[in-house]
Amino acid sequence: MMHRPPPEDFALKETNPHLGGGKVSGDKLTSTYDLVEQMQYLYVRVVKAKDLPGKDVTGSCDPYVEVKLGNYLGKTCFFEKKSNPEWNQVFAFSKDRLQASVLEVTVKDKDVVKDDFIGKVFFDLNEIPKRVPPDSPLAPQWYRLEDRQGNKVKGELMLAVWMGTQADEAFPEAWHSDAAVVSGADGLANIRSKVYLSPKLWYLRVNVIEAQDLLPGDKSRYPEVFVKAILGNQALRTRISQARGINPMWNEDLMFVAAEPFEEPLILSVEDRVAPNKDEVLGRCAIPLQYVDRRLDHKPVNSRWYNLEKHVIIEGEKKKETKFSSRIHMRICLEGGYHVLDESTHYSSDLRPTGKQLWKSSIGVLEVGILNAHGLMPMKTKDGRGTTDAYCVAKYGQKWVRTRTIIDSFAPKWNEQYTWEVFDPCTVITIGVFDNCHLHGGDKAGGAKDSKIGKVRIRLSTLETDRVYTHSYPLLVLHPNGVKKMGEIHLAVRFTCSSLLNMMHMYSHPLLPKMHYLHPLTVSQLDNLRHQATQIVSMRLGRAEPPLRKEVVEYMLDVGSHMWSMRRSKANFFRIMSVLGGLIAVGKWFDQICNWKNPITTVLIHILFIILVLYPELILPTIFLYLFLIGIWYYRWRPRHPPHMDTRLSHADSAHPDELDEEFDTFPTSRPSDIVRMRYDRLRSIAGRIQTVVGDLATQGERLQSLLSWRDPRATALFVLFCLVAAIVLYVTPFQVVALLAGFYILRHPRFRHKLPSVPLNFFRRLPARTDSML
Repeated sequence: MMHRPPPEDFALKETNPHLGGGKVSGDKLTSTYDLVEQMQYLYVRVVKAKDLPGKDVTGSCDPYVEVKLGNYLGKTCFFEKKSNPEWNQVFAFSKDRLQASVLEVTVKDKDVVKDDFIGKVFFDLNEIPKRVPPDSPLAPQWYRLEDRQGNKVKGELMLAVWMGTQADEAFPEAWHSDAAVVSGADGLANIRSKVYLSPKLWYLRVNVIEAQDLLPGDKSRYPEVFVKAILGNQALRTRISQARGINPMWNEDLMFVAAEPFEEPLILSVEDRVAPNKDEVLGRCAIPLQYVDRRLDHKPVNSRWYNLEKHVIIEGEKKKETKFSSRIHMRICLEGGYHVLDESTHYSSDLRPTGKQLWKSSIGVLEVGILNAHGLMPMKTKDGRGTTDAYCVAKYGQKWVRTRTIIDSFAPKWNEQYTWEVFDPCTVITIGVFDNCHLHGGDKAGGAKDSKIGKVRIRLSTLETDRVYTHSYPLLVLHPNGVKKMGEIHLAVRFTCSSLLNMMHMYSHPLLPKMHYLHPLTVSQLDNLRHQATQIVSMRLGRAEPPLRKEVVEYMLDVGSHMWSMRRSKANFFRIMSVLGGLIAVGKWFDQICNWKNPITTVLIHILFIILVLYPELILPTIFLYLFLIGIWYYRWRPRHPPHMDTRLSHADSAHPDELDEEFDTFPTSRPSDIVRMRYDRLRSIAGRIQTVVGDLATQGERLQSLLSWRDPRATALFVLFCLVAAIVLYVTPFQVVALLAGFYILRHPRFRHKLPSVPLNFFRRLPARTDSML
């Protein structure tokens, strides 16, 4: 049984890191990396060599270069039979781990038995110059090679050696000394930092109108015709046409997600349902999306007739020929006015429409410094001990960033800074931490997947502008045996606003582009399209080099968040109760006023009530002034930290093991039948209670309807008579008198109250509902 950690373990911690680095000659080392801690590196760029002597029997040379600093050794690739090779490769040695005062650069000749020594160059670390961006790169120089005794030998090597920081342009592509165990080009590519862009996504609307002159195989029956449309992995179909014949009509919309560059055509087939499980293809057509009309608003595009082609086998021959069959009338367009949802709407990072012409100007810049993590859990075992090779992925808008992988460290330091343009403050950036399981290549199907360590979401609208937030966020992951803290990630975040007026104006705009409101998509359509969009994004990013893997993309986009979860349902119920808690508290307070629990307060409420009734024009100003004062009062207790994952709000720390097992179950279920039966019965009992509540609400509504329906003739007669009397009394009596009398009656002293329910309530509860007619 897992012990619950103390709540402070899951808390957000404010930090005070040394951002921006030290100073050199009174100037900052860099201004673009002011949200991260400076990391010093020794860079060695091996450019090329010339006039290398032949060492083989044949007189040829297979050269490569070794760069050695203490116990760290980096190697370039080797060239066969080349005395003037070009490598242009960079090596980076972390200054924190320097164990020697001399850098050795050795040229060797690759051999079968033992590699031959050609020559070397020495550098004293105290004499190496510093380079400060944005200075231009240091120009490489030619160095004469020396033998082991220090004598000059034949051959020269072009090198550039300098001290720099992670802001250096050479940093992302360099070989790093702390990743010396990684081998192969694939492995090195998998540990480097990269920026990715999501593909540009469009909604494709296919309006199937009608078909003409179909040629069904069986002329003796009315064809039952429908249209099937396929785009990549997406397949949709219309309903069977109500007009049975060879000229069917549908006028039905089919919606797809398409990604640029368009690779696959839209394939339409008109099919006849000849038997329950048998369809006959009456004609097909393929439509390349490059030539499809694009629209930015709700104006309809021109419809077109498309020829259908039927593939038939000529009798006696094996070859196929295509002949004209009939035609289909359709209106096809790519919708540029919608935003293609690939994330949950609750924490979207981008809300702009697809069409770039509709984009508004940016309102600010988001800068994130991914500093370090600490206390990470071992994610895998290597050589009999636990190890973690951690990297971060951050996603905002269409831009994904991936930090480099820090090998075998439970406290990795990345100190990488990234920038995004912001178009809407009500958006969320997601930062996830993962364990790299592909250090030695190995992208085979069914291979190891990168493990999730945790993620953080930060809503930009909760940040003050131009303030640097430095916090250590807990990395929490829900496992089948409970919530687990996997470590902490240290971030520096700054949201800079270019125009405060523009940002304030954004709060008056609709959240989504206007097409979502003028021609809204159904909930089921949006769910299906979001699923297709996430599949396309994960497939395209998985084809990048190095790939951003499917499991990483799906975790960042919360692909499984719509699945049923008892824990999440409880959390949402208590969220609703928390929201309603304010109304319940007001109701209790008013009940205390009515029952004179505090006579002074009740008398003051009487006075306020009389003033508002005599001067009704003060009612709305009083309400808004009260809200203004509450807002000003709460300002002193405003949140000073960004929100973070809350285990108590999520009910993650109190979830029952069986509820968690159900949440992690596959769909469809893979659990034994007795467990499934138990869970089904539990769901039935919960649904029964919900059903009772819904039934009670329906009953109250039907009682209201029955006031005037004459279902109960005596009750309706009484109500109608009461309405007539009330109309006459309210006509002859001033409204303020009626309001005062009603108020005094509601606020009357307990000695004038009865324990029994009031007459109107008794009358209402006696009204009939339609429950008598329910089976």
